[in-house]
Amino acid sequence: MAQARTAVVCFGEALIDFLGGPAEPGAPRCFLAQPGGAPANVAVGVARLGGRARFVGMLATDLFGDALLEALRAHGVDVAQVRRTADAPTALAFVSLDAGGERSFSFYRPPAADLLFRAQDFDEAAFADAAVFHVCSNSLTEPAIAGATLHGMARAAAAGALVSLDLNLRPALWPRGADPRPVLWRALALARLVKLSREELAFLATASDEDATIARLLGEAAEAVVVTDGPAPVRWWTRARAGTAPTCPVDAVDTTAAGDGFVAGLLWRLTARGIGPGDLAAAFEDDAVRADLLRHAAAAGALATTRHGAFAAMPDADAVRALTGTAR
Repeated sequence: MAQARTAVVCFGEALIDFLGGPAEPGAPRCFLAQPGGAPANVAVGVARLGGRARFVGMLATDLFGDALLEALRAHGVDVAQVRRTADAPTALAFVSLDAGGERSFSFYRPPAADLLFRAQDFDEAAFADAAVFHVCSNSLTEPAIAGATLHGMARAAAAGALVSLDLNLRPALWPRGADPRPVLWRALALARLVKLSREELAFLATASDEDATIARLLGEAAEAVVVTDGPAPVRWWTRARAGTAPTCPVDAVDTTAAGDGFVAGLLWRLTARGIGPGDLAAAFEDDAVRADLLRHAAAAGALATTRHGAFAAMPDADAVRALTGTAR
């Protein structure tokens, strides 16, 4: 009997965010270590909302790798497909916040353990019950890890999973002088669901207009493209329709994991509704279904900005329902 496809499988990096506190006159600046990494954040977000989440990636055998593994487990994420290595340390990101909670990053990567995952490190069990296979572009920054990521996306699609890509572009992680676009487009061509920020859409558009870029995305595998812009309305497109959806006003203190919270909320609702590859466009073109999907995504993303950190900022389902005014 075929295994039920209910798991959201998140592949890529897990790292430690060092969140900077306010500088006190005459005192050294302090940083608080928090577990994070975009796909790991999404896995935690889905689990916190009550969904089935699995993280697949390479963790170091250092103290930070141990901490990440325990944090994922503590939040209910399946870590059976996590691999470990002593050949590189855990990636670090130092995060600085401005007065409005907007963040900037300083990365210490490479070398890093997450970059050492290879195609042969995937196990068939990682895909057997996958409803969604989700990735970000931070596992595309070097040829070997990009190859593993593209392999995982293709393998997940062949297994019947909905392939999801949040670009989550961090230019500082790419080799100096390199143009990320060619490899980004290779990954975008494999994704059924594409999530971008306004800035990322502009980056992809380059000399062309944004409509042409959306058309190119939808001319590949994508059934739906979603673009977020902080508190501004969410924009969405399918091949047949396009529109906007409202966000949820909150008092933001830390936007570090806002996009990851949004994606977690969206993937949680997609799997709860049993929406898979081939169904996504119709779901977005149904006004009631789309409103439900994007309402929960926007609420989860907004709530993630009301607390510091990444794993720690992911809301639970009760908080999302309270903000959206929806019943259990």
